[in-house]
Amino acid sequence: MQPTPSFRARAIAMDAEIDPALVMRYFGNKEKLFAAAADFDLRLPKLGDLPRDQVGAALVRHFIQRWEADNTFMALLRVAVTNEAAAQQVTAVFAGQVLPALGPLAGSKLALRAGLVSSQILGLALSRYVLRLPPAVAMTEAEVVACVGATLQHYITGDLSGPLVR
Repeated sequence: MQPTPSFRARAIAMDAEIDPALVMRYFGNKEKLFAAAADFDLRLPKLGDLPRDQVGAALVRHFIQRWEADNTFMALLRVAVTNEAAAQQVTAVFAGQVLPALGPLAGSKLALRAGLVSSQILGLALSRYVLRLPPAVAMTEAEVVACVGATLQHYITGDLSGPLVR
């Protein structure tokens, strides 16, 4: 007999649009779900292979397509908003994958640049896919890529010197 999914497992399953029993079947409990999520592969493109001035747009396009094809990371993000273990897993995924991917391009202030990129990407995901804010949802992929891509481009290759940036 299968264990009955917990309330949180049910919420995760609802958010991922799957049967709650699948969460328990594949992960057993939320701690194992979070551990599996720590291995979540963002499948980032090789940024060094792209024209330097198109990296921001390529990253935004990649994340939108990734999120819309797979609800796993969105389920983790939903839980991370209220669960410290899940928040740590999201942090680990981004720190372990975004920072190294930007390394060859970012030059100085790599940690700051990766942090800014991650905050923008996570904010976009939260606004568009979790909270479903109407203006964020209403934008086409091309509009999001154009708007947010320019911001990411600045974070990755732009001048970050100034009185507020160390």
